[in-house]
Parts: sequence; C-alpha cells; structure tokens
Amino acid sequence: MLEIALHILDIAENSTRAGARHVNIHVDEDPGRDLLTLAITDDGAGMDRETLTKALDPFYTTKKVRRVGLGLPMLAQAAASTGGGLILNSEPGKGTRLKVTFGLRHLDRQPLGDVAGAMVTLIAGNPDIDFSYCHERGEKTYVLSTEEIRKEIEDVPINHVEVLRYIRSHIAEGMNEIGSEA
Repeated sequence: MLEIALHILDIAENSTRAGARHVNIHVDEDPGRDLLTLAITDDGAGMDRETLTKALDPFYTTKKVRRVGLGLPMLAQAAASTGGGLILNSEPGKGTRLKVTFGLRHLDRQPLGDVAGAMVTLIAGNPDIDFSYCHERGEKTYVLSTEEIRKEIEDVPINHVEVLRYIRSHIAEGMNEIGSEA
C-alpha cells in the first residue's frame, strides 16, 4: 500500500469482518513532536493471544481467499521505516486497538493520501456500521461521525449517492480547514 489512507481502509475493513459495530479512526499530526499517529479501535470479536501473536506474520491470515495477510505487516514496516512503530492490543469479545506512529516529516513516510475516498468506501460498503474519524493537526481538530450524520438525514440511507458526495466534500473541507496534507 502506498498511502496511509489505504492502510486505514484495510484495517477498518478487518474490523467490520470481525463483527465490529463501531470503528473509531484517529489521526494526529503533531508537527511539534514530528509525529503522525494513527489509532484505530473497534468493538469487534477481538483476537486471542495466539492470533494476536501471529497477526504481524505476513504468512498468517484468517481469510479463506488467500494464504497471506500482508496488511498489518506492511503497515508495521511502513511505520518502522520512519522511526515509528506499531502496537496491537486485542481481547476476545472486547475488540481490537491499533496504534501506529510515523515520523511526520520523515522522507520515507507514506503520504496520508485520499482519506475522504477511504472513508466514503467504508461507509458505502458498510452502511450499518458506525464510523468516526477524528483528525488533529496541532491545535485544530476535524471530526466526522456517521452516527451524527444518520440523525440528520433521518430516513435517507447513509450510502445514498448524494449523502456520500456530501461526506466526501465535508471531509475534504474539514481537512483543508485544519491544514492537513490530504
């Protein structure tokens, strides 16, 4: 994967496959500490200790379609190449918590990429799941909550094309307002 937004998409899709009803995505760009932090938490099935140990092995996957699971190992490598790292915590029945750090200005850090596109893809494909996206840059914060959007649109499906178009533009405007690279 060539951008962080694609990692977000991959990890959040893993959450939905694990039965999560709520997926929280938090990105923090901290120029003062030269750090970009990505945290994704869910309330899915979680993993036992054995599965958690294997999760960073590229030759391990729970998917039946292919025999390799490259998402987490590639994300860990992307973080390590910038002096950062990956922490994965999970408990059966309690969900999973992922925290990844990157050197914000490191030459090898992948670009943030199309966060709006990743979020729209997640929402369109998983209309019954609540996603929240929070992005901080310094003292500024942007937040998107599908739970809040559902309250506003009432009977209109969240994956209706006009709603998705609104969400995409809302994210783009919000990221622009906080001065993020996306």
